[in-house]
Amino acid sequence: MGDTYTHIGDILARNARMYPDDVALIERIPAEKKRSEITWKQFDDQANQFANVLLKKGIKKGDKVVHFMMNSINWLVAYFGIVRTGAWVVPLNFRFTAEDVKYCCDVAEPKIIVFDEEFTDRITAINGQLPTVEEYICVGNKTPGYAQPYAKLFAGASAAALSVAIGPQDECGLYFTSGTTGQPKPILLTHDNMLWACITENVHHRQTKQDCFILIPPLYHTGAKMHWFGSFIVAGKAVILKGVSPKWTLEAVSEEGGTIVWLLVPWAQDILMKFENGELKPSDYKLDQWRLMHIGAQPVPPSLIRKWKERFPAMDYDTNYGLSESTGPGCVHLGMGNEHKIGAIGIPGFNWEFKVVDEFGQTLKQGDLGELCVRGPGVMREYYRNPEATKKALIDGWLFTGDMARADEDGFIWLVDRKKDIIITGGENVFPVEIEDFFHAHPKIKDVAAIGLADERLGEIVAVVIETKTGASLTEDEVVKFGAPLPKYKRPRKVFFGPIPRNPTGKIEKPKLRKQYAGISEAFKI
Repeated sequence: MGDTYTHIGDILARNARMYPDDVALIERIPAEKKRSEITWKQFDDQANQFANVLLKKGIKKGDKVVHFMMNSINWLVAYFGIVRTGAWVVPLNFRFTAEDVKYCCDVAEPKIIVFDEEFTDRITAINGQLPTVEEYICVGNKTPGYAQPYAKLFAGASAAALSVAIGPQDECGLYFTSGTTGQPKPILLTHDNMLWACITENVHHRQTKQDCFILIPPLYHTGAKMHWFGSFIVAGKAVILKGVSPKWTLEAVSEEGGTIVWLLVPWAQDILMKFENGELKPSDYKLDQWRLMHIGAQPVPPSLIRKWKERFPAMDYDTNYGLSESTGPGCVHLGMGNEHKIGAIGIPGFNWEFKVVDEFGQTLKQGDLGELCVRGPGVMREYYRNPEATKKALIDGWLFTGDMARADEDGFIWLVDRKKDIIITGGENVFPVEIEDFFHAHPKIKDVAAIGLADERLGEIVAVVIETKTGASLTEDEVVKFGAPLPKYKRPRKVFFGPIPRNPTGKIEKPKLRKQYAGISEAFKI
């Protein structure tokens, strides 16, 4: 890999040399009726400008720069500017609270934080509590006094290429995901991981320069960026769509000539619903060139894909399975043309292999249920500053996913259940312990358990089982009202009342609750 490109920024430079005047990125903000675009040369120059800004501020190879922004052209410019200095980019979930950001900074120890103006309140709340941070750079029109304006720094910056020596095995990014405890885990990825993500995605979905990738999911997540990487490596243009609605997605595909769209389950459901109820008409849009719709980040209802194929019989479909620990999706995928296996997560990705093991790590025979393990070029370097978690997750090069699976007679992998208790709703991870801790503060609640309830649209929704204190009475409405301060995706959609079973060590027996209330074991049945 390193013989051709030594780091992910090399591909951007190559695209700028070969296709300087071709459009690279388009940004659409439908709510404001705004559209902007930049060419590959402009993209490359701006990334160099930001990199040179950072160098002047003392950033050097191995330093960390926190990147806290919403999807935009500037998001990608800043990202490539950071990695070109040899620093580690630390992209943060835009839903993170001030406390979450502080935790991530405590672990990463960044020298600089780059943030969008809409996150000013969160950054201000922890300003002064981050001893390693030397500079704040604000992207937007309103810059707080302690920060420097991104646009002003750009104005006098050089667009000259940097001479920093970066190799494929050098660290590229620190991606914070979350473990079973709910505390974000820092995943260390290398430039080689990133370069292979480009190749794997391109092999899977056969992107060419003529393709147009409609990019909707958040870029901080490895999923969206790694799918785009398949187009990036062949200089295919991308459309960054800010805001989600069926109408906006269809307009972007129609007006920009979109050929590939990665959707979350609810977004695909919403498009079909709008067609079915007549609110939107396919004939109002130019969709013939749309050749691939693929989905990942959560369980995919087979019924949804069957309905999608009825609506778009000529369109290819793929299911993507992956983890941040595997540099996003690609370690396993259904594969275009394998719709007869819808319901499976698929087969090993390009240059990947898998095995299913028992509780002792021994490989099981085909058809037996066990933990899914994958090995390939996207496996992370480590959980940064967490050797114990790393030792459990990485054994002899194998990544233990924590997901329970089995392989059928054709070698297709079926995800049966999750070993972890994470609830995945609309592609976002929700940690039961966070919900449980929140509701334990209610004066009438003795015990509480949060579980995932199967949902056709969101994959799962959060449900809580409440055990009230003796003599106390509590209604569903009271529970819902108490949960209102939680972020919307974490709020319980279902409330049950009953005893909370715990084992002798005090742990909640979640399988019993799922069977009793959620039927999740049936939802994942093959």
